[in-house]
Amino acid sequence: MIHPDTGEKILMPFRMSGKSMIHPDTGEKILMPFRMSGFVPFGAPIVVGLLLPNPSMFQTVFWQWINQSHNACVNYSNRNATKETPTSRFLMGYFGAVTSAVSIAVGLNLLIKKAQNFSPATKTIIKKFIPFPAVATASTCNVLLMRNFELSEGIVVFDQNEKMVGTSKVAAKKALKETALTRMFLPAPILIIPPIIMSALEKTKFLKKYPRMHLPCNAVVCTAAFGLALPVAIALFPQMSQVNTSDLEPELKGLTDESVLYYNKGL
Repeated sequence: MIHPDTGEKILMPFRMSGKSMIHPDTGEKILMPFRMSGFVPFGAPIVVGLLLPNPSMFQTVFWQWINQSHNACVNYSNRNATKETPTSRFLMGYFGAVTSAVSIAVGLNLLIKKAQNFSPATKTIIKKFIPFPAVATASTCNVLLMRNFELSEGIVVFDQNEKMVGTSKVAAKKALKETALTRMFLPAPILIIPPIIMSALEKTKFLKKYPRMHLPCNAVVCTAAFGLALPVAIALFPQMSQVNTSDLEPELKGLTDESVLYYNKGL
């Protein structure tokens, strides 16, 4: 990639590839709903659906399914593509994520419904936080199931001049761990902060007088939380991550004089 003003080549680790609509490995254009720049506008309505007050069993299953379907497409579109992803892995990750999300959400709802020690008000509050463990667990399963073949095949590592050095299973393990941690952290502020804020707003005279404003207020709070949380989650580990050459496989250490190598972690 060439700097538009100086004409000099920009080294891989300092590019803004994570903000691009072009996949850094394949060079293909990522569809708008599955880009990280489109994650908030397309994901916010789903978050609102996940956090609907007193959802029915159908609504719980439907929004968990929609959320994991969107997550699966985002994972696939922003994966490390130096090795081709088998379709079977994508389907395994998708069905594993949907199954775990729906099972956890429905199971916790039934458990709370049958609990005898909680008052109706307490049950209502607890139900607002059920989407978080369901989404966090499912999102992590989604990544691990979809990309676990990288652990056995490895991913490509480059030097700072973008010269391929080789394929590393160590880098693959690091990339998978970083991506899973990102997906585990991302739902926390999105699915925990809005219920807390909405619980406080529901006690105000405004929402008591105008209950129909609950959904618009919920949508604004969820979108704001989503917009603030996404950059923080993505910034935890940059898309173009680095690994010390000394930590890589012995056969790779002798192929380069660089002390640090780079790889596409995926998002």
